[in-house]
Amino acid sequence: MVSRIAIAALAVCAASCGAMQRRGAAVPQGVGEARALAEGESGFALVCGKLFTLNETDEVFAPGLVLVRNGRIDYAGPRVDVPEGYDVVDAPELWAAPGMIDLHSHIQTGGWGDINDMVLAMNPEYRTSPTIVPANADVQRACSAGVTTLFGIPGSGTNNSGFGVLYKTRCKSTYEQCVLRDPGGMKVAQAYNPERRADLGASRTGMAWTIEHALKMAIAANEQGREHLALTNLQKVATGELPVLIHTAGSDAVHTTIEMWGERYPETKPVLSHGCFDGWKVAPYAARVGIPLNLGPRTFDLRQSEGEWVGTPERYAKAGGNLITLNTDAPVMPQEELFLQGAMGARYGADPYAMLKGCTVYPAKSFGIDHVVGSLQPGRHADIVLWRGDPLDPRARVESVWIEGTLEYDRARDRQRF
Repeated sequence: MVSRIAIAALAVCAASCGAMQRRGAAVPQGVGEARALAEGESGFALVCGKLFTLNETDEVFAPGLVLVRNGRIDYAGPRVDVPEGYDVVDAPELWAAPGMIDLHSHIQTGGWGDINDMVLAMNPEYRTSPTIVPANADVQRACSAGVTTLFGIPGSGTNNSGFGVLYKTRCKSTYEQCVLRDPGGMKVAQAYNPERRADLGASRTGMAWTIEHALKMAIAANEQGREHLALTNLQKVATGELPVLIHTAGSDAVHTTIEMWGERYPETKPVLSHGCFDGWKVAPYAARVGIPLNLGPRTFDLRQSEGEWVGTPERYAKAGGNLITLNTDAPVMPQEELFLQGAMGARYGADPYAMLKGCTVYPAKSFGIDHVVGSLQPGRHADIVLWRGDPLDPRARVESVWIEGTLEYDRARDRQRF
Protein backbone atom coordinates (compact mmCIF):
# COMPACT_ATOMS: atom_id res chain seq x y z
CA MET A 1 0.00 0.00 0.00
CA VAL A 2 2.80 2.43 0.87
CA SER A 3 4.58 1.86 -2.43
CA ARG A 4 1.43 2.12 -4.60
CA ILE A 5 0.38 5.41 -2.97
CA ALA A 6 3.83 6.93 -3.28
CA ILE A 7 4.33 5.76 -6.87
CA ALA A 8 0.94 7.14 -7.90
CA ALA A 9 1.83 10.54 -6.47
CA LEU A 10 5.24 10.49 -8.14
CA ALA A 11 3.75 9.53 -11.49
CA VAL A 12 1.77 12.79 -11.48
CA CYS A 13 4.90 14.78 -10.58
CA ALA A 14 6.96 12.98 -13.23
CA ALA A 15 4.35 13.64 -15.92
CA SER A 16 4.27 17.31 -14.97
CA CYS A 17 8.06 17.61 -15.10
CA GLY A 18 8.20 15.85 -18.46
CA ALA A 19 5.58 18.13 -19.93
CA MET A 20 7.43 21.17 -18.63
CA GLN A 21 10.64 20.03 -20.34
CA ARG A 22 8.84 19.25 -23.62
CA ARG A 23 7.27 22.71 -23.69
CA GLY A 24 10.70 24.26 -23.25
CA ALA A 25 9.60 26.00 -20.03
CA ALA A 26 12.13 27.53 -17.70
CA VAL A 27 13.95 25.23 -15.31
CA PRO A 28 12.24 25.35 -11.87
CA GLN A 29 13.68 27.77 -9.37
CA GLY A 30 16.07 26.48 -6.73
CA VAL A 31 17.58 23.58 -8.68
CA GLY A 32 20.85 25.35 -9.42
CA GLU A 33 22.80 25.79 -12.65
CA ALA A 34 24.38 22.99 -14.68
CA ARG A 35 27.90 24.27 -15.24
CA ALA A 36 31.23 22.67 -16.05
CA LEU A 37 33.81 21.85 -13.41
CA ALA A 38 36.70 24.26 -13.20
CA GLU A 39 40.32 23.15 -13.13
CA GLY A 40 41.16 21.65 -9.73
CA GLU A 41 37.54 20.93 -8.81
CA SER A 42 36.14 17.45 -8.30
CA GLY A 43 32.65 16.12 -8.77
CA PHE A 44 30.28 13.67 -10.39
CA ALA A 45 26.96 13.63 -12.19
CA LEU A 46 24.21 11.29 -11.03
CA VAL A 47 21.56 10.45 -13.61
CA CYS A 48 18.58 8.70 -12.02
CA GLY A 49 15.08 7.53 -12.85
CA LYS A 50 13.38 9.60 -10.13
CA LEU A 51 14.78 12.37 -7.99
CA PHE A 52 13.33 13.52 -4.67
CA THR A 53 14.80 16.94 -3.95
CA LEU A 54 12.75 17.54 -0.75
CA ASN A 55 13.19 21.25 -1.47
CA GLU A 56 10.77 24.00 -0.46
CA THR A 57 8.48 23.32 -3.43
CA ASP A 58 8.65 19.51 -3.10
CA GLU A 59 9.82 19.06 -6.68
CA VAL A 60 10.20 15.50 -7.96
CA PHE A 61 11.92 14.93 -11.31
CA ALA A 62 11.68 11.87 -13.55
CA PRO A 63 14.29 11.47 -14.91
CA GLY A 64 16.52 13.54 -12.66
CA LEU A 65 20.08 14.80 -12.53
CA VAL A 66 22.30 15.72 -9.56
CA LEU A 67 25.62 17.49 -10.07
CA VAL A 68 28.05 17.33 -7.16
CA ARG A 69 30.89 19.82 -6.96
CA ASN A 70 33.53 19.58 -4.23
CA GLY A 71 31.26 17.56 -1.93
CA ARG A 72 28.19 19.79 -2.25
CA ILE A 73 25.12 19.85 -4.45
CA ASP A 74 25.53 22.22 -7.39
CA TYR A 75 22.43 21.23 -9.36
CA ALA A 76 19.46 18.95 -8.62
CA GLY A 77 16.64 18.98 -11.11
CA PRO A 78 15.38 17.69 -14.44
CA ARG A 79 17.81 15.85 -16.65
CA VAL A 80 19.83 18.13 -18.90
CA ASP A 81 23.09 17.65 -20.78
CA VAL A 82 25.92 16.89 -18.37
CA PRO A 83 28.56 19.64 -18.51
CA GLU A 84 32.23 18.87 -19.05
CA GLY A 85 34.45 17.41 -16.39
CA TYR A 86 32.02 15.22 -14.45
CA ASP A 87 32.28 11.50 -13.96
CA VAL A 88 28.82 10.14 -14.78
CA VAL A 89 26.94 7.65 -12.60
CA ASP A 90 24.15 6.34 -14.82
CA ALA A 91 21.29 4.83 -12.83
CA PRO A 92 18.13 5.25 -14.94
CA GLU A 93 16.22 2.57 -13.00
CA LEU A 94 16.99 3.89 -9.51
CA TRP A 95 15.48 6.58 -7.26
CA ALA A 96 17.67 9.24 -5.60
CA ALA A 97 16.80 10.91 -2.29
CA PRO A 98 18.57 12.82 0.49
CA GLY A 99 20.26 10.86 3.25
CA MET A 100 18.02 10.13 6.21
CA ILE A 101 18.42 11.78 9.62
CA ASP A 102 17.61 10.34 13.06
CA LEU A 103 17.49 12.77 15.98
CA HIS A 104 17.19 10.07 18.66
CA SER A 105 20.04 7.57 18.47
CA HIS A 106 22.43 5.87 20.91
CA ILE A 107 24.66 3.83 18.60
CA GLN A 108 27.66 6.16 18.70
CA THR A 109 29.49 3.84 21.13
CA GLY A 110 28.79 0.65 19.19
CA GLY A 111 26.66 -0.49 22.16
CA TRP A 112 25.09 0.96 25.31
CA GLY A 113 28.35 1.84 27.06
CA ASP A 114 29.10 5.18 28.73
CA ILE A 115 25.93 7.04 27.76
CA ASN A 116 24.35 7.31 31.23
CA ASP A 117 25.66 8.90 34.40
CA MET A 118 23.18 7.68 37.00
CA VAL A 119 24.56 9.41 40.11
CA LEU A 120 22.69 12.71 39.77
CA ALA A 121 19.29 13.43 38.31
CA MET A 122 20.70 16.46 36.49
CA ASN A 123 23.82 16.15 34.33
CA PRO A 124 24.03 19.31 32.19
CA GLU A 125 27.85 19.00 32.20
CA TYR A 126 27.73 15.58 30.53
CA ARG A 127 28.58 15.20 26.82
CA THR A 128 28.62 12.15 24.57
CA SER A 129 31.52 13.39 22.43
CA PRO A 130 34.11 11.19 24.24
CA THR A 131 31.93 8.12 23.68
CA ILE A 132 31.79 8.30 19.89
CA VAL A 133 33.40 5.39 18.07
CA PRO A 134 33.42 6.47 14.42
CA ALA A 135 32.49 3.87 11.81
CA ASN A 136 31.51 1.21 14.35
CA ALA A 137 29.49 -1.73 12.98
CA ASP A 138 26.14 -0.16 13.90
CA VAL A 139 27.09 3.06 12.12
CA GLN A 140 28.16 1.16 9.01
CA ARG A 141 24.85 -0.69 8.84
CA ALA A 142 23.00 2.60 9.27
CA CYS A 143 24.92 4.04 6.34
CA SER A 144 24.09 1.02 4.18
CA ALA A 145 20.39 1.67 4.86
CA GLY A 146 20.55 5.30 3.77
CA VAL A 147 20.87 6.94 7.21
CA THR A 148 23.58 9.58 6.89
CA THR A 149 23.18 11.92 9.90
CA LEU A 150 22.57 11.01 13.54
CA PHE A 151 22.13 12.86 16.80
CA GLY A 152 24.15 10.66 19.15
CA ILE A 153 22.73 11.35 22.59
CA PRO A 154 23.05 10.26 26.22
CA GLY A 155 20.62 7.72 27.62
CA SER A 156 17.39 8.50 29.43
CA GLY A 157 18.36 7.39 32.91
CA THR A 158 18.35 10.92 34.30
CA ASN A 159 16.24 14.04 33.77
CA ASN A 160 18.95 16.16 32.18
CA SER A 161 21.08 13.56 30.45
CA GLY A 162 23.52 16.03 28.92
CA PHE A 163 24.52 16.99 25.39
CA GLY A 164 24.75 14.95 22.23
CA VAL A 165 26.68 15.21 18.98
CA LEU A 166 25.40 15.54 15.42
CA TYR A 167 27.57 13.33 13.23
CA LYS A 168 27.72 11.61 9.85
CA THR A 169 27.68 7.86 9.34
CA ARG A 170 30.93 7.73 7.39
CA CYS A 171 32.21 4.18 7.09
CA LYS A 172 35.85 5.19 7.50
CA SER A 173 36.52 8.36 9.46
CA THR A 174 38.02 10.06 12.44
CA TYR A 175 36.01 12.03 14.99
CA GLU A 176 36.83 15.30 13.23
CA GLN A 177 35.76 13.91 9.86
CA CYS A 178 32.37 12.66 10.98
CA VAL A 179 31.16 15.35 13.40
CA LEU A 180 28.70 17.90 12.04
CA ARG A 181 28.12 19.85 15.28
CA ASP A 182 29.35 19.35 18.85
CA PRO A 183 27.42 19.92 20.96
CA GLY A 184 24.50 19.24 18.68
CA GLY A 185 21.84 19.83 21.32
CA MET A 186 20.64 18.79 24.76
CA LYS A 187 18.78 15.65 25.83
CA VAL A 188 16.10 15.78 28.52
CA ALA A 189 13.98 12.90 29.84
CA GLN A 190 10.66 13.76 31.50
CA ALA A 191 8.90 10.44 31.99
CA TYR A 192 9.30 6.70 32.54
CA ASN A 193 13.05 5.91 32.28
CA PRO A 194 14.40 8.60 34.63
CA GLU A 195 11.94 7.97 37.46
CA ARG A 196 13.98 7.44 40.64
CA ARG A 197 13.33 6.38 44.22
CA ALA A 198 15.58 8.49 46.36
CA ASP A 199 14.97 12.11 45.35
CA LEU A 200 12.60 14.47 43.53
CA GLY A 201 12.76 12.14 40.53
CA ALA A 202 10.39 9.76 42.32
CA SER A 203 7.43 11.63 40.81
CA ARG A 204 6.83 13.28 37.46
CA THR A 205 5.95 16.50 39.29
CA GLY A 206 9.32 16.37 41.01
CA MET A 207 11.12 15.67 37.74
CA ALA A 208 9.42 18.62 36.06
CA TRP A 209 10.46 20.90 38.96
CA THR A 210 14.07 19.67 38.79
CA ILE A 211 14.32 20.22 35.04
CA GLU A 212 12.80 23.69 35.21
CA HIS A 213 14.92 24.68 38.21
CA ALA A 214 18.12 24.02 36.25
CA LEU A 215 16.78 25.94 33.27
CA LYS A 216 15.91 28.91 35.51
CA MET A 217 19.48 28.87 36.86
CA ALA A 218 20.82 29.03 33.29
CA ILE A 219 18.44 31.88 32.42
CA ALA A 220 19.51 33.78 35.55
CA ALA A 221 23.17 33.39 34.61
CA ASN A 222 22.43 34.76 31.14
CA GLU A 223 20.60 37.74 32.62
CA GLN A 224 23.57 38.43 34.90
CA GLY A 225 25.94 38.24 31.94
CA ARG A 226 28.09 35.51 33.46
CA GLU A 227 29.08 32.01 32.43
CA HIS A 228 28.06 29.25 34.85
CA LEU A 229 30.72 26.57 34.34
CA ALA A 230 28.34 23.68 35.01
CA LEU A 231 25.57 25.18 32.89
CA THR A 232 27.51 26.63 29.95
CA ASN A 233 25.69 24.62 27.31
CA LEU A 234 22.35 24.84 29.10
CA GLN A 235 22.70 28.62 28.88
CA LYS A 236 22.86 28.19 25.08
CA VAL A 237 19.68 26.12 25.19
CA ALA A 238 17.97 28.89 27.16
CA THR A 239 18.69 31.40 24.36
CA GLY A 240 17.77 29.04 21.54
CA GLU A 241 21.35 28.70 20.30
CA LEU A 242 21.13 24.92 20.84
CA PRO A 243 17.98 22.77 20.50
CA VAL A 244 16.68 20.44 23.19
CA LEU A 245 15.29 16.95 22.52
CA ILE A 246 12.81 15.92 25.21
CA HIS A 247 12.14 12.23 25.88
CA THR A 248 8.48 12.16 26.90
CA ALA A 249 5.58 9.75 26.48
CA GLY A 250 2.03 9.32 27.70
CA SER A 251 -0.58 12.08 27.57
CA ASP A 252 0.25 13.50 31.01
CA ALA A 253 4.00 13.83 30.40
CA VAL A 254 3.52 15.01 26.81
CA HIS A 255 1.21 17.75 28.09
CA THR A 256 3.78 18.79 30.71
CA THR A 257 6.54 18.95 28.09
CA ILE A 258 4.46 21.09 25.73
CA GLU A 259 3.46 23.45 28.53
CA MET A 260 6.97 23.80 29.96
CA TRP A 261 9.10 24.03 26.86
CA GLY A 262 6.63 25.22 24.25
CA GLU A 263 4.67 27.79 26.27
CA ARG A 264 6.67 28.94 29.29
CA TYR A 265 10.03 29.01 27.50
CA PRO A 266 9.23 29.76 23.84
CA GLU A 267 12.69 31.25 23.32
CA THR A 268 14.12 27.72 23.47
CA LYS A 269 14.08 25.33 20.50
CA PRO A 270 12.38 22.20 21.89
CA VAL A 271 11.64 18.98 20.00
CA LEU A 272 9.22 16.58 21.69
CA SER A 273 10.60 13.07 21.23
CA HIS A 274 8.70 9.76 21.50
CA GLY A 275 5.15 11.08 22.12
CA CYS A 276 4.17 7.41 22.39
CA PHE A 277 1.39 5.44 24.09
CA ASP A 278 -1.64 7.73 24.46
CA GLY A 279 0.38 10.91 23.96
CA TRP A 280 -1.51 11.49 20.70
CA LYS A 281 -4.57 12.41 22.76
CA VAL A 282 -3.06 15.84 23.37
CA ALA A 283 -2.04 16.26 19.72
CA PRO A 284 -4.29 19.33 19.27
CA TYR A 285 -2.40 21.05 22.11
CA ALA A 286 0.95 20.20 20.48
CA ALA A 287 -0.33 21.61 17.20
CA ARG A 288 -1.62 24.81 18.78
CA VAL A 289 1.70 25.50 20.51
CA GLY A 290 3.65 24.44 17.40
CA ILE A 291 6.26 22.27 19.12
CA PRO A 292 8.16 20.06 16.62
CA LEU A 293 7.53 16.33 17.07
CA ASN A 294 9.96 13.40 16.86
CA LEU A 295 7.88 10.23 17.03
CA GLY A 296 8.97 6.65 17.72
CA PRO A 297 10.21 4.06 18.17
CA ARG A 298 6.57 3.06 18.76
CA THR A 299 4.50 4.58 15.95
CA PHE A 300 1.17 3.10 17.00
CA ASP A 301 -1.03 2.77 20.07
CA LEU A 302 -3.35 -0.16 20.73
CA ARG A 303 -6.59 1.03 22.30
CA GLN A 304 -7.40 -2.07 24.29
CA SER A 305 -11.06 -1.32 24.98
CA GLU A 306 -11.90 -0.71 21.32
CA GLY A 307 -9.35 -3.13 19.81
CA GLU A 308 -8.17 -0.32 17.51
CA TRP A 309 -4.61 0.26 16.33
CA VAL A 310 -3.98 4.02 16.23
CA GLY A 311 -1.17 5.39 14.08
CA THR A 312 0.42 8.11 16.18
CA PRO A 313 2.04 10.06 13.29
CA GLU A 314 -1.35 10.13 11.57
CA ARG A 315 -3.12 11.44 14.69
CA TYR A 316 -0.53 14.17 15.31
CA ALA A 317 -0.64 15.13 11.63
CA LYS A 318 -4.44 15.16 11.56
CA ALA A 319 -4.38 17.61 14.47
CA GLY A 320 -2.01 19.88 12.52
CA GLY A 321 1.27 18.83 14.17
CA ASN A 322 4.45 20.75 13.35
CA LEU A 323 7.51 19.16 11.66
CA ILE A 324 6.61 15.53 12.41
CA THR A 325 9.79 13.46 12.33
CA LEU A 326 10.56 9.83 13.12
CA ASN A 327 13.12 8.04 15.25
CA THR A 328 14.34 4.55 16.10
CA ASP A 329 15.81 5.25 19.56
CA ALA A 330 18.51 2.90 18.23
CA PRO A 331 19.48 0.33 19.29
CA VAL A 332 15.94 0.00 20.76
CA MET A 333 15.06 -0.45 17.11
CA PRO A 334 17.91 -1.11 14.67
CA GLN A 335 19.25 2.15 13.30
CA GLU A 336 19.08 0.73 9.79
CA GLU A 337 15.28 0.48 10.09
CA LEU A 338 14.60 4.21 10.19
CA PHE A 339 12.93 3.93 6.77
CA LEU A 340 10.61 1.32 8.26
CA GLN A 341 9.39 3.86 10.81
CA GLY A 342 8.22 5.97 7.91
CA ALA A 343 6.61 2.95 6.27
CA MET A 344 4.74 2.05 9.47
CA GLY A 345 3.58 5.63 9.90
CA ALA A 346 2.14 5.48 6.37
CA ARG A 347 0.64 2.04 6.96
CA TYR A 348 -1.37 3.44 9.84
CA GLY A 349 -2.74 6.37 7.87
CA ALA A 350 -0.11 9.12 7.59
CA ASP A 351 0.76 10.61 4.20
CA PRO A 352 3.69 8.62 2.69
CA TYR A 353 5.46 11.67 1.29
CA ALA A 354 5.17 13.45 4.64
CA MET A 355 6.74 10.38 6.26
CA LEU A 356 9.68 10.57 3.83
CA LYS A 357 10.12 14.22 4.80
CA GLY A 358 9.92 13.09 8.42
CA CYS A 359 13.07 11.04 7.85
CA THR A 360 14.97 13.70 5.90
CA VAL A 361 14.26 17.42 5.66
CA TYR A 362 11.96 17.80 8.68
CA PRO A 363 14.51 16.60 11.28
CA ALA A 364 17.03 18.91 9.64
CA LYS A 365 14.62 21.83 10.05
CA SER A 366 13.82 20.84 13.64
CA PHE A 367 17.49 21.10 14.60
CA GLY A 368 18.38 24.07 12.42
CA ILE A 369 20.72 22.17 10.10
CA ASP A 370 18.53 22.23 6.98
CA HIS A 371 20.95 24.66 5.33
CA VAL A 372 23.46 21.80 5.02
CA VAL A 373 21.56 18.48 5.13
CA GLY A 374 18.09 16.99 4.65
CA SER A 375 17.43 17.94 1.02
CA LEU A 376 19.10 17.91 -2.38
CA GLN A 377 19.44 21.60 -3.12
CA PRO A 378 22.33 23.75 -4.29
CA GLY A 379 24.85 24.37 -1.51
CA ARG A 380 23.78 21.43 0.66
CA HIS A 381 26.09 18.55 1.51
CA ALA A 382 25.99 15.87 -1.15
CA ASP A 383 24.44 13.24 1.13
CA ILE A 384 22.66 11.16 -1.50
CA VAL A 385 21.06 7.71 -1.40
CA LEU A 386 20.25 5.62 -4.46
CA TRP A 387 17.28 3.32 -3.87
CA ARG A 388 16.01 0.47 -5.99
CA GLY A 389 12.40 1.52 -5.56
CA ASP A 390 10.36 3.61 -3.14
CA PRO A 391 12.50 4.52 -0.09
CA LEU A 392 9.61 3.61 2.24
CA ASP A 393 8.86 0.27 0.58
CA PRO A 394 10.34 -2.58 2.70
CA ARG A 395 11.04 -4.43 -0.54
CA ALA A 396 13.35 -1.66 -1.76
CA ARG A 397 17.06 -1.70 -1.08
CA VAL A 398 19.87 0.81 -1.05
CA GLU A 399 22.40 0.52 -3.86
CA SER A 400 24.74 3.45 -3.10
CA VAL A 401 25.28 6.12 -0.45
CA TRP A 402 27.37 9.26 -0.81
CA ILE A 403 28.21 11.46 2.17
CA GLU A 404 29.54 14.89 1.27
CA GLY A 405 30.25 13.58 -2.20
CA THR A 406 32.28 10.54 -1.10
CA LEU A 407 30.95 7.09 -1.96
CA GLU A 408 30.65 5.60 1.52
CA TYR A 409 28.62 2.52 0.62
CA ASP A 410 28.18 0.68 -2.64
CA ARG A 411 26.29 -2.60 -2.65
CA ALA A 412 28.23 -4.00 -5.60
CA ARG A 413 31.53 -3.15 -3.92
CA ASP A 414 30.75 -3.67 -0.22
CA ARG A 415 28.10 -6.39 -0.45
CA GLN A 416 24.70 -6.04 1.14
CA ARG A 417 25.20 -5.08 4.80
CA PHE A 418 21.49 -4.84 5.52
